[in-house]
Amino acid sequence: MDANPLVKTYPDIGELAFGRKGRAVICLFMYLELYLVAVEFLILEGDNLDKLFPDHDFKLGHSKIGGKQGFVLLAALVILPTTWLRSLGALAYVSAGGVLASIVLVSCVLWVGAVDGVGFDGEGTLLSWSGIPTTVSLFAFCYCGHAVFPTLCNSMKDRNQFSKVLFVCFLTSTVTYGSMAVLGYSMFGEHLKSQVTLNLPIRKMSSQIAIYTTLINPLTKYAIVVNPIATALEETCPFRGSRPMSILVRTVIVVSTVIVALVIPFFGYVMAFTGSFLGITVSVLLPCFCYLKINKGSKKGMIEVGAVVGIVLVGLFVGVVGTYFSLKHIMAHLKE
Repeated sequence: MDANPLVKTYPDIGELAFGRKGRAVICLFMYLELYLVAVEFLILEGDNLDKLFPDHDFKLGHSKIGGKQGFVLLAALVILPTTWLRSLGALAYVSAGGVLASIVLVSCVLWVGAVDGVGFDGEGTLLSWSGIPTTVSLFAFCYCGHAVFPTLCNSMKDRNQFSKVLFVCFLTSTVTYGSMAVLGYSMFGEHLKSQVTLNLPIRKMSSQIAIYTTLINPLTKYAIVVNPIATALEETCPFRGSRPMSILVRTVIVVSTVIVALVIPFFGYVMAFTGSFLGITVSVLLPCFCYLKINKGSKKGMIEVGAVVGIVLVGLFVGVVGTYFSLKHIMAHLKE
C-alpha cells in the first residue's frame, strides 16, 4: 500500500506484484479458504447439536438419517435464507459479538473445570512429536486473518495506529487460543476431542451455555463468509444483477458445503488442512512473494531480504508437512 496508494485490498496487492494472474491466484486461495471455513461451520453445528441431542435420528420418507448428518442438514436449512440477503449489515453487527462469545466460551470451560467437578487432572503425553504437524496446522488456521488486513488498514481513520491494532488482535487471539488449549488438555488429557465442547458434561448449565454459544456463532457468520464467493461468482454469470440468479448461486454454494461437510465430517483434520495448505499460503507465502516482487530492485538490506526468505522457507516446510499429514489423517478416517 505504501508502494501504490490505489491498493486497497489483498487482491490489489497481488495484481500490483504479478498482474492479473497474481490477483486471480490470491482470489482463488482466499475463496477456497472461506469455502472450507463455511464447511467447518456446518460440521461444528452438526457435532454440537448431536452433543445436545444424542441418539436423535431423522426420518425422511422411508430413509433414516443419522443425528450428526441430520443436524448438518437442519443447520443448513436455517442458514440458507441468511445467504440470500444482499445487505449483511445486521448480521455483521451480530457476528461482531464473536469476541464476547470467545470470552464466554473460555469462561464456561474454566468454570466446568474449576467449579463443576471436572478438575484439571487430565492425563496424557506432554510432548508427542507425531502430533506436531497437526498442532502447527491448527495454529496456522487460528491466524488466517491476514487477507483482510489491507482492507482493515484502509478503513481506519488513522492508519498510523494499524500496527497497534494488529498487536492487540494477535495478543488477544493468542491468549484466547492458548487458554482454551491449556484448559482443554489439562481437563481431559489425551481424551480431548477436536472440539472441547464435545467433552463437557452436558447436564451442567455452564456446559450448555458453552455449547449454545458455539452454535450461535456459525449461524451469524456463515452468510458473511460465503458472501465474497457468491459475489465473485455472480459477477461472472450472464444474468448479472438478477435476483433469481443470485439466490440460485448462493443456494448452490450452501448445498455444496453441506455435501462436503457430510462426506468429510472431521472437524479437526479439515481445520488442519485449511490451516496448513490455505492458511499458510494466504497468510505467509503469498504476502512474502508479493513483497519481494514489489520491492525488487529497491535498496533493501540483506538482513531484511534474508528474513523474508527465511519466513518463506519455514512456511513452505510447515505447509507441505502439515498438508501431507492432514490429508493422511482424512484419508485414514474415510477408509474406516
